[in-house]
Order: sequence, then C-alpha cells, then structure tokens
Amino acid sequence: MRRLLFITQQVDPAHPALAATVPKIRALAGLVDEVVVLADGAVDGVLPDNCRTRTFRAGTRVGRGVRFETALGAELGGLRGGAVVAHMCPIYAVLAAPLVRPLRIPLLLWFTHWKASRLLRAAERVSTAILSVDRRSFPLGSGKVRAIGHGIDLAEFPCVGERPTGATLRLLALGRYSPAKGLDVVIRGVADVVGAELDVHGPALSGLEETTRRELHALVAELGVGDRVSLGDAVPRAEVPGLFATHDALVNNMRAGAVDKVVYEAGASCLPVLASNPVFDGLLGDEQRFERGDPAGLAERVSTLASLAAPERAAIGSRLRERVRTSHSVETWAQCVVEAAGLQ
Repeated sequence: MRRLLFITQQVDPAHPALAATVPKIRALAGLVDEVVVLADGAVDGVLPDNCRTRTFRAGTRVGRGVRFETALGAELGGLRGGAVVAHMCPIYAVLAAPLVRPLRIPLLLWFTHWKASRLLRAAERVSTAILSVDRRSFPLGSGKVRAIGHGIDLAEFPCVGERPTGATLRLLALGRYSPAKGLDVVIRGVADVVGAELDVHGPALSGLEETTRRELHALVAELGVGDRVSLGDAVPRAEVPGLFATHDALVNNMRAGAVDKVVYEAGASCLPVLASNPVFDGLLGDEQRFERGDPAGLAERVSTLASLAAPERAAIGSRLRERVRTSHSVETWAQCVVEAAGLQ
C-alpha cells in the first residue's frame, strides 16, 4: 500500500494563511492509497475518504511535542514503503527524524521562505530531500533541493476574463503587513501614477506587523493619496477570486527568497501581475518585473500596464494561467512529491 504521512499546522479551508494546504492534501490523496495527516488543528470533513487526521494540539510546547511523537510513532508501523512529508515547519522534520530515518522511511521537507534559521539547517541535515517552489526559494545551499512549483488549485481560481479599460487602473496587494512585503515601495510607486489606485488587504499578526501597518497609514497621509490607497484587513480566502475579478493587476514586492503563492493564484486567475522577486523570472515577462527598492521603476511598469488595451492585458493574463497550469498546479506539485517519495 502506498501511504504518505503529511505533517502540517492546520487543515482548514477557511484559514487566512494556510487554507491552500487543503487542496494539496487532496491532490496527494488522489495519487496514493492513503494519506495520514498529523496537524496541530483540523476541520472535519474537508479531506477525501482515504485521508485520516490525527491532531497533536496541547496547552504547552512540551505537551504538543509529546502528543506529536506519540501520534507519529503510532503510524510508523504501517508506513513501510511509504514516506513522511513535513510541510513548511522545519521543527516537524527535526522531531520526526529520530523515529523515521532509522526505519529507512523517506523524510521530505516542503519549505519556501527567505529565513535561514539554525532549525532549518538541522532540518536540512536530517531530511532525505527538500522540496521547494524553486531552488532559489530555499535559503540554504543544498544538493537535496528539488524545485517542484507552488501547487495552485486552478479550479479555485477561474480566469477573470477581459476587463474593460478606463481612466482608473485598480491595483491589488494581498498579504501580511510585514516589512518583508515592501508595501512602502508599492505605495510610493502607485502614488506617482495619476489614475492608479491601490487596495491592500491582509492581516497584522504580530506587534511588528501592527507597527508596519501604522507606518503605512502615516505614509499614505504624508503622500496625500488617501483617496487612492486603501489599507484594509484580511479577507476570507473564498473572497480572493472576487477581488481578482474586480482589479486590473496584482502588485507584489516580497523580498527575494520567499515566493508568495498569491502571485501564482493571481496568474491562475488570468490577472496581470507586477512583481520584484527574481524567482518569478520564469513566470513573468520583463515588462512585469521591477527592482524591489525602486518605486520609480514600479511606477513605470504601472504606467505601461495602464497604457495597454483590454485585449493586451487579457493576453498577459492568459499566458500567466497557462504557465501556472503547466508548472505550478496542485496536480503537478503532488506528482512531484510522490516521485520524490519514491511512490510513483
């Protein structure tokens, strides 16, 4: 029997940051006989029938660790010939390794972020393979890295189709109010283009992010663009396709090393994207990319996009959807995971 044990934080299709994990597990379940999910928390009834979920939530860190190891140990006896996938959190790979590796069960770490922590270095050492969007989206040099795309559920993001052009270019930015998102540059770039508007939506999940959001409000006031720039709260994941349909382009200025999945989600929706991360060089054309710290360069890209006729913008969106379909769909992602696990 081909089995995967998938370790993740949450199994919740409504989670503001982790909802995309659910279609990935579903896609994996379509390729193997059984997926056992270990999660800190999970919503019932959202996974296929060949998935089982065990939770390890506890009131203390020690308690979580004990429950994690107990649940993992209970499943390993039936995992001969299978594999373990640690999703995004290096600690899961580090905790799993002492039980998994002596049994010669492959231990895979899926990770895409810019931060190279000591914990991540430990996880890299104990993992059989590292899976990431791109070799550049894993912050350590390692021969274990396999680039497998981002895993976007295209069924969740229908093509927005051709939008009529008008006097206003409506731009959208989605994501946490983190300094790593470079939203100050985005605001300054949009402020320099008459007729461009920007809607930002995202959560502030830490004190630093709350501070960043206040600073961005001050910047909007300083530039006098309160009528053109809106800093909103996070929206439920189910509302994201609707936001894509009512805007003309997504702008993303995430620092290099991390690859925001929202760029691929927008591309899947046929929405033009302007982004600074070099990792997007295989997805976006030169006219869609700008230097991260250069608001003037972004303003130039915004002006160019505003000058295009509706069919030209729609053509950009169609190309993006096709590139996401061939290299970053949840189906191609799951197939790569199964191959890396030796279960093909």
